[in-house]
Amino acid sequence: MIVVYHHKNKVVDISNVDLDTINKANTLSIVEFLFALAKDHPEEILVWCHIRLKEQLNTSEIAELFHHKRLLFSYNPCVTHFIDKRIGYVEESPFIKVNKKGTYPTWQMSGMVGGIYGSTLLVLKNVVIHDKDFDYFLCSLAKLGMPKGLLCYSEPKLLKYSGKEFELPKSNRFTLFRFVKQHYKTRWVFLLGLNLMLYERKFSILPMLFSLFYRNRNNNNVNLDCIKIESLKKVVNKATIDVIVPTIGRKTYLYDFLCDLRNQVHLPATVIIVEQNPDDESESELDYLDNEVWPFVIKHTFTHQAGACNARNVALGQVSNEWVFLADDDIRIEVNFLKKALEGINKFGVKAVSLSCLQKGEKQVYSNVFQWGSFGSGCSMVFAESLKQCKFNMGYEFGFGEDGDFGRQLRNHGVDVLYFPEPEILHLKAPMGGFRTKPILAWHSDPVQPKPSPTVMLYQILHQTKEQISGYKTILFFKYYKHQKIKNPVKYYINFQKQWKRSVFWANELNKKE
Repeated sequence: MIVVYHHKNKVVDISNVDLDTINKANTLSIVEFLFALAKDHPEEILVWCHIRLKEQLNTSEIAELFHHKRLLFSYNPCVTHFIDKRIGYVEESPFIKVNKKGTYPTWQMSGMVGGIYGSTLLVLKNVVIHDKDFDYFLCSLAKLGMPKGLLCYSEPKLLKYSGKEFELPKSNRFTLFRFVKQHYKTRWVFLLGLNLMLYERKFSILPMLFSLFYRNRNNNNVNLDCIKIESLKKVVNKATIDVIVPTIGRKTYLYDFLCDLRNQVHLPATVIIVEQNPDDESESELDYLDNEVWPFVIKHTFTHQAGACNARNVALGQVSNEWVFLADDDIRIEVNFLKKALEGINKFGVKAVSLSCLQKGEKQVYSNVFQWGSFGSGCSMVFAESLKQCKFNMGYEFGFGEDGDFGRQLRNHGVDVLYFPEPEILHLKAPMGGFRTKPILAWHSDPVQPKPSPTVMLYQILHQTKEQISGYKTILFFKYYKHQKIKNPVKYYINFQKQWKRSVFWANELNKKE
């Protein structure tokens, strides 16, 4: 491990290097020096630390944090980030609102303290131009690397204690617009300008125009495959699995999936089935659970209360094994699915993954493992211990958003969610069961129909920043226009505002269900 202490983008002290290296540091910026170090010491963890945090640097934790080489950690003890919070007008992902109390996935890196393996930094050498500003360089590096498999985290363990805040370098509007132009599609530059005008009454003509002279960096080819991953963190010990399956009116589809589980090379220990039928006179139709012999324990709950959120919460209360596979009732898997999934989990040393779940004929969009911005409640494997503080929010019942909400709960408890392109799940997208009834939601009789759906608004209120909510509102305003009947722009705007307010009202009502 080599620690580089810096101030104002210049190296001021170094540990664990020879005199020649120290002399080289005097002539280079912190960015240039890190690349020089990486070339000479590719197998070392390169740590940077602002000189004012020298006494707080927690070197004893760093080696354990880097359990494989495709990692980038940093921590900013201040409330704000280098990239202005108004980046929320542009990006809706969970990587913007960072929980600094624990490990949290984000591309918002900081020059305050952090680290990366020298060999990993070398692979990314041609991806990012050597920006003079260290914080901008780190954010750009993470933003470009994350979709390609660089795992980036805000990590408070890098410091022994947070200490008092001090002045943090901040980006101005010129830097913000430049970052958007270099890392997003060009249209977001104009949308950012529009949002600043609409919600902050700020006109950003010059920053917007100057940003257009910068070249977008997303065209660079990033390939991290040469950085082999073999995590030192042991996350699979017993390798026992509970499979959770909520089901309603899909007797045949569920049977086929149970047969897939029965044929697994690595058998699950328990399958937890929560069967729903809202008809008060109904009984279970899953006769094959008792009529056939299954090589695993089946815990079967029958309930007249319909709803996937409730069903999954009932199932979560019955979990007893090390890992949980949250599955849909209309999927098919290959015989080595569970075995491969556990191998991948162990390889990366993670506690939550969402797996590729495609319909027949759909093409794989993502071919590499990366930090997933969502969560799949019907195609994910999670460490059971990580689920103890999470549950499916009943406010989302019969709506949309419960997957994203559950993923945010996991992340806020320090559990990252990776996307695995394999092993694959085939999603049959079966039709609804014949006895399913469409629920009558509270706002159906509202004279002003809410827009967006109150469950979507609930997610926005619970998990997004003010800027993210405003940015979402602007996009929805334009997208919804062509799908509704009012074509007069002024009347449409007035009606949209009314619908938005009703959505906020009903979202707050849904939030009371918890």
